[in-house]
Amino acid sequence: MIEVKNLTKNYGSFAALKGISFHIEKGEVIGFLGPNGAGKTTTMRILTCFMPPTGGRAIVAGYDVFSDSLAVRKRVGYLPENVPLYHEMTTYGYLKYVAKIKGTPQKELTNRIDYVMNACGLLDRQHQIIGQLSKGYRQRVGLAQSLIHNPDVIILDEPTSGLDPRQVIEIRELVKELGKDRTIILSTHILAEVSLTCERVIIINEGEIAGDILLSNGGVSSIKRASGTQASLNNSNTLDLEIHGNPQEIESTLAEIPGVDVIDIRDSIYRVSYPIDVDLRSNISSTIISKGWKLLEMRSIEMTIEEVFLRLTSRHNQPLT
Repeated sequence: MIEVKNLTKNYGSFAALKGISFHIEKGEVIGFLGPNGAGKTTTMRILTCFMPPTGGRAIVAGYDVFSDSLAVRKRVGYLPENVPLYHEMTTYGYLKYVAKIKGTPQKELTNRIDYVMNACGLLDRQHQIIGQLSKGYRQRVGLAQSLIHNPDVIILDEPTSGLDPRQVIEIRELVKELGKDRTIILSTHILAEVSLTCERVIIINEGEIAGDILLSNGGVSSIKRASGTQASLNNSNTLDLEIHGNPQEIESTLAEIPGVDVIDIRDSIYRVSYPIDVDLRSNISSTIISKGWKLLEMRSIEMTIEEVFLRLTSRHNQPLT
């Protein structure tokens, strides 16, 4: 559905994109992450035909963004971070105007407007002037306009900005529903939202693809570097142990178990690590019980999307192996 090959974009002598490549299938909901200035917005503007690339190629829904830009625009819905709304128009009037511009057939016009207003929670604001709406409702109007022409590809830049927690949940569920038969690129600074919405994450840093991550049940299941090689998620196992007893004695006893390192203590929670090629859980639990302490919980800790993001985008964090 989306094929990007060696895409570059230069602003004078500054290279915003340095030959990035990635592929997205139909029906995938992809998180597109990176620090400020990493090249996210530039990439999205190229894919939506708002900006030409300097070099490389991008195919969206089977059409080249440079040579077939009109065909691409008809098949892509785009919610930019700052939505260019007409504040003097009503919600309904604006959506009708956008639908006509995007070539929605007259016989489908009313149904499409009703659908997007219902999906985005705008039915009770359809006759209100956009300039009088709250920021959250204006964001909903922006999302509605990106869906009005029933696009094959939807690109969303900070779609939950300005929304309250209930509205965020509603938009998250809408994105999941839309993603069943469409390709969606979601760019956001809220990493927890990506874990709850996406099954795959592409991280861009300094104009290059830093990693391609598969998620499972909200956690990281695999990481592919830009070179195409798999990165190890970690070289150790990590456990959180809730233990009630004398803190100093617990810490020293855990540290004496061969292979175990105590890496953090918060209240009664002791975070420990041990080599990935051994399983020391039974040894740890039996040691605790033999001392007469209460072991209330032993929980495995998986690497989070936040930790992977920091490792892939910061020069000062531990690299993935």
